[in-house]
Amino acid sequence: MATNFVDEAVLEIHAGRGGDGCASFRREKFAPRGGPDGGDGGRGGSVVVVADPGLSTLVEPRLHKSVAAEDGVPGSGSNRHGRSGRDAEIRLPVGTVITDLDDVDDAAPLADLVEAGQRVVLARGGRGGRGNARFATATRQAPDRAERGRSGERRKLRLSLKLLADIGLVGLPNAGKSTMLRRLSAARPRVGAYPFTTLTPSLGVVEVGEERFVAADIPGLIEGASEGAGLGDRFLRHIERTRVLVHLLDAGGALLEERDVVEDYRTVRRELEAYADDLATRPEIVVLNKIDLVGDRQALRPAREALRALQPSWVVEVSAATGEGLPELRKIMLELLRKARAEESLRGVADA
Repeated sequence: MATNFVDEAVLEIHAGRGGDGCASFRREKFAPRGGPDGGDGGRGGSVVVVADPGLSTLVEPRLHKSVAAEDGVPGSGSNRHGRSGRDAEIRLPVGTVITDLDDVDDAAPLADLVEAGQRVVLARGGRGGRGNARFATATRQAPDRAERGRSGERRKLRLSLKLLADIGLVGLPNAGKSTMLRRLSAARPRVGAYPFTTLTPSLGVVEVGEERFVAADIPGLIEGASEGAGLGDRFLRHIERTRVLVHLLDAGGALLEERDVVEDYRTVRRELEAYADDLATRPEIVVLNKIDLVGDRQALRPAREALRALQPSWVVEVSAATGEGLPELRKIMLELLRKARAEESLRGVADA
């Protein structure tokens, strides 16, 4: 049975309390004044998140709601220190952003899991209390005080999953994104001749020669998506991390329905720009899809020229159904992706 795709969750975490220190005195037959020998309490366990590349959804945090680490063990006599509590480890998908619900809106995230195996401590365990042996001095040789263990940190977290993909396939419903992803990669998203076939983002690995990159099929956007219309507002976050946008337009359907394909393009662009300004600056390939439905290819010329006037990186014509034009599209995607990666590397060197 397929796992439900969950990209948001709220989780409460509780680090362990430190163990109490012990107030104890050595009592032996021939040492009536053996002195204090109370041990320290153990430290409480911490709550740690780990980025797991084998996970792709936040369904586990959604189901379990809260996670608690183990408390530290109290100290005891004969200077025996309590054992520290075990850490609680939470495994989350790579691409998860973690924020504190109690922070203000513009506060930085507590963690952004962008690398497999990345570990972040989100709540630290409380310190163990000191036993009375710690308080013995030359002038006070029989202290009877011991400290209580400290409480561990508590947080209420918001988890948001943002897919890590090089290429983002965007467009209105029925533009052919799912079919395109099936053609470009081994992914098998559901395909159907009705709006919102894709209800969850899908990932696929695209191969061009010896090189590989990841493409994501983002569910169809409609006008007003950035404000909550349709499904788009829920999935727009998954476009944020993509390096290159591939904007699919239903050229064949637009001609048959006498619809303005250029206005379709502008509709999606407005939603992307409304959601995040920097999306407008990403390298973009505009794809006139479903050209197998176009009897006279010259009929596409006005739309092609109007789109080029809007200055995307490329405008290409393909048919995801038949495969026409896809080899060229793969090469263009790889070319833009190489440039985007090179620019990121240069920015990283400049920031260092």
